[in-house]
Amino acid sequence: MRCLTLARALTERGVECAFVESRAAAPILRRFGWPAQTLLAIADAARLADLVSYAGSFAGRFEPDVIVIDHYDAGSVEEAGLRERGRRIVVIDDLADRAHDCDLLVDPGYGRKADAYRGLVPGHARVLAGPAYALVRPEFAAARSRAMSRRAKHARVARGLVALGLTDVGGITARVAQALAPVLAEARLDVVVGAGAQSAPTLAELARADRRLRIWTDTAEMASLMADADVAIGAGGSSLWERAVVGLPAATVILAENQREMTARMAAAGLTLAIDAGGPDFDAQLTRAWRLLAGDPVARWRLAEGSSELCDGHGAVRVAEAILTLHV
Repeated sequence: MRCLTLARALTERGVECAFVESRAAAPILRRFGWPAQTLLAIADAARLADLVSYAGSFAGRFEPDVIVIDHYDAGSVEEAGLRERGRRIVVIDDLADRAHDCDLLVDPGYGRKADAYRGLVPGHARVLAGPAYALVRPEFAAARSRAMSRRAKHARVARGLVALGLTDVGGITARVAQALAPVLAEARLDVVVGAGAQSAPTLAELARADRRLRIWTDTAEMASLMADADVAIGAGGSSLWERAVVGLPAATVILAENQREMTARMAAAGLTLAIDAGGPDFDAQLTRAWRLLAGDPVARWRLAEGSSELCDGHGAVRVAEAILTLHV
């Protein structure tokens, strides 16, 4: 999703973009791709080496000036292999745990400084670090003002949002909805999920039995849903910055190990609540978080105000402009 956001910012500036992806990502790219993003090459490859090989072959036909690489296992070896014909390499990373062969690196992580990549990128490489470079779709920035005006009224919690990723790791979305149902009181709960998600059948059944639940499948209305929600249970990763832009008070569920460090840092700074999906008391953590968010308007406002100051939603524009300067 963050690459789609960047591609949108680039196409709006006259750049032709193409994607090379694994087969698993194809439905998301087709569903959410910006209309100008017409080229999509699907690699029938599960291993990184095969995906890179396919990308190199495709690049030989597409002849890009810049290649953007976003893969948690890719490093300097894979990046160097795509450098043919004077291409510039842009890397998106948020771990700072491996060397890169790139001209530009983007890491929007909370508290991240460019110095974290000293010795990990070439001397000439530019590093864009911190939430100002988070790749967030423009509709979130457009919804920011009205969202913060609503939150400043400190009204009771009338709408909650559960959005834990369209891929629905391990059926986590249904588990969360089931755990929250007994503590919702009169609040409505909007639940976002992908069409092929493991949770989809269970969620449909829950919604039939409980009119407080509304299921949104493959929705493109996330900015409106987040702006109109009073509290949220969300995933780490890029959606964390979407919530920040509209100041949505939230508990962030750690779904992958690469989300743990930053989520913990943000929780320690009072910018989100943190819940470990792998914890033995996950359901108890979840209900405690909901009760805190729903029952304490002062805590909600602190979370809203603090998180909104992190990210203004214009990071994609900044990154796109930086990429354009690479080919001057």
